[in-house]
Amino acid sequence: MVYPVYTETTYCRDCYKCVRSCPVKAIQIKDGSAVIIKDRCIFCGKCVAICPNSAKKIRSDLSRAQMLVKSKKRVICSLAPSFAAEFQGHEDAVLSAIISLGFSDISETAIGATIVSAAIDMYANEHDGKCSWISTACPSVVELVRKYYPEAVNRLAKVPSPLQTHCAYLRSIYGNDIGIVFIGPCIAKKNEADTTPGYPDIAITFDELRSWLKEERIDLDSIDTSNKVAFAPAKAGIATLYPVERGQIVTSKIWGEKPFCRDALALSGVNEIHDVLAQGRDNDPFLELLGCEGGCINGPVSDKCKSLAVRKNAIAQFTESRISSGEKLFEPKEEFVREVLDKGYSILGGSQPASDTAFNKKFSEEEIKQALLDLGKSTKADELNCGGCGYNTCRDMAIAYLSGMAEVEMCVTKMRKEAQSKVDMLLRTIPNAVVIVNRDLNIADCNINFLKIFGDMDESLLDDSMLSLVSGLPLERFVPFYEKFSDEFYAQKRNQYRLHYKDKFLRVTFFLVEKNRLLGAMFDDITSPTVKRETVVKKAEDVIQKSLETVQQIASLLGENAAETEIMLNSLIDAFSVHSDSNSDGFTIDDEVEV
Repeated sequence: MVYPVYTETTYCRDCYKCVRSCPVKAIQIKDGSAVIIKDRCIFCGKCVAICPNSAKKIRSDLSRAQMLVKSKKRVICSLAPSFAAEFQGHEDAVLSAIISLGFSDISETAIGATIVSAAIDMYANEHDGKCSWISTACPSVVELVRKYYPEAVNRLAKVPSPLQTHCAYLRSIYGNDIGIVFIGPCIAKKNEADTTPGYPDIAITFDELRSWLKEERIDLDSIDTSNKVAFAPAKAGIATLYPVERGQIVTSKIWGEKPFCRDALALSGVNEIHDVLAQGRDNDPFLELLGCEGGCINGPVSDKCKSLAVRKNAIAQFTESRISSGEKLFEPKEEFVREVLDKGYSILGGSQPASDTAFNKKFSEEEIKQALLDLGKSTKADELNCGGCGYNTCRDMAIAYLSGMAEVEMCVTKMRKEAQSKVDMLLRTIPNAVVIVNRDLNIADCNINFLKIFGDMDESLLDDSMLSLVSGLPLERFVPFYEKFSDEFYAQKRNQYRLHYKDKFLRVTFFLVEKNRLLGAMFDDITSPTVKRETVVKKAEDVIQKSLETVQQIASLLGENAAETEIMLNSLIDAFSVHSDSNSDGFTIDDEVEV
């Protein structure tokens, strides 16, 4: 089966944004593509939200849900309480729409949350009001603890998550033959469905629900909501606050009414959770930890067109209306709560989450030092910690490289240095004179051969150290024809020219390094071939002169043959001439070569 989050490698474009955003660096760069490693992933969905090319995909389970609805006599929708924030103003329409899709019943996941809160209260009552568990309401947090904080695994709540508990409760009252499909804003719930089959059978997102409604041509605005859909077995109460930060603590009868409670702490966002888990200590309070900032209402596939404040307000209004309505709300039976507390994950036919850190290999300082050398970091000063690779520090990048999670090419500074080194080597070894200028016509780079021709300085003083002094200087300090560079910068087609400069004949080839930013010119000294041509021209002129003298002597005999001879010899002169004024330097288009 495809993992809940995966990479469509054909769309991946070496930007490393997913590496930067991933709170656990579960992205492996392989052959230039960013691949998600399931054993490291906590399924938070940040990479999906940040990817600019939509290369990170969420597995669609829509077709499986549709098949389940058709194949089972009774399929119940476990609806996340955050639906009230996601579909604010259309709550009744969504319920009617879900029933029209073929579901037998809709039950609120918050019922499972109510049972979980009651079980935690029961445990705390039996332990002097203390419970130092870490909530299992967020499957991303469970994965984070299992894979990155194994020392805290024994603190994970001994009761299953609200969704798993809800599914167990539904099966206890409706039988094991029912199908259960969770609908909510969470990607990690898909992993929960994969690891505990039947609790639920399938998990789909709100986006998948919208796609399903679109396929069936169901418009929420046009649905008749006069016949209200009843929740099975009842409406949930205050536990509908679970999807917001501190919502679970508020549902507690022990801690919920205390404005300040040192025995229970709520945090949201993986970075905040990293901090609290890294500083674990004895006698810790109960930790309500939610992977998404602000809570489940800010899940990876929630409607980001609405601000977090609007969504929080929607949940508050939804819960308040429930509590103040006077309706009979769900109250769990004490016997089932006791069963959940005593049996824990065994009510799912499974076991307590265990640590899984097989990938977390430790490397010696020598290995890390060698990896840093491979990345071009020979000294501490080389470790810029620029973050271009996606890792916070060069050391983190080196460890990722050793782990096979990163490639050398990800180091921006190393690749820039290598590219510059290759350019420098090319400029030093090429026999031609080369200069590269920016659009302000300042020298960006050049070689010694350029300075030999245009530097007007003692060649014995020229060495590589002079190149750094020249960089950034105006081109006009060296060449009088600098305006020609300005013309070539924006020319549709760059020509090749012949140039007579002082006592030299040069062939000049312009080339773009970066469009509208860097322009290069290569000067090829063709003085020797040109002198040879001039010699031929001189001899041709002598032949013409002698021919003309002969014409004057025997004009009547040669007639128009003399004229033809003169035309032919003048053509020869034109063929070999550089066409430059002997008293001035200048450019002439070289028609012999097409660029």
